[in-house]
Amino acid sequence: MQTIKHSVIPIFLATLWISLSEFFRNTFLLHSYWIEHYKNLGLTFPEQPINGAVWGIWSLCFSVAIFIFSKKYTLIQTTLLAWFVGFVFMWLIIGNLGVLPSGILIYAIPLSLFEAFGASYLCFKFGNSKNR
Repeated sequence: MQTIKHSVIPIFLATLWISLSEFFRNTFLLHSYWIEHYKNLGLTFPEQPINGAVWGIWSLCFSVAIFIFSKKYTLIQTTLLAWFVGFVFMWLIIGNLGVLPSGILIYAIPLSLFEAFGASYLCFKFGNSKNR
């Protein structure tokens, strides 16, 4: 029972937070940027259910990584490390593929930092972190 309380619950809550944050940011705030950018590339923005499922898996994996980081690092260190691993690496790849609308970064950077902080906070609040 302790494992569920101190591991599964914080990972679940962080996954939920990340999924909702990603959905809100990319579906409501930045959707038109993505659609227009892909249209200019001669592509269709991938919005099929399978794409959402893969983002859900990404959110779960990201949450597990944040939970692991929270066992060793402080809240701020966990947030910054998670943001770097989860977003900077992803943006490098997306940018390298040429499918990143760079105009969104002014919004995406602070929102993704907030997302990483929220997930880190949930892992600290509901996990059994030593670095409270």
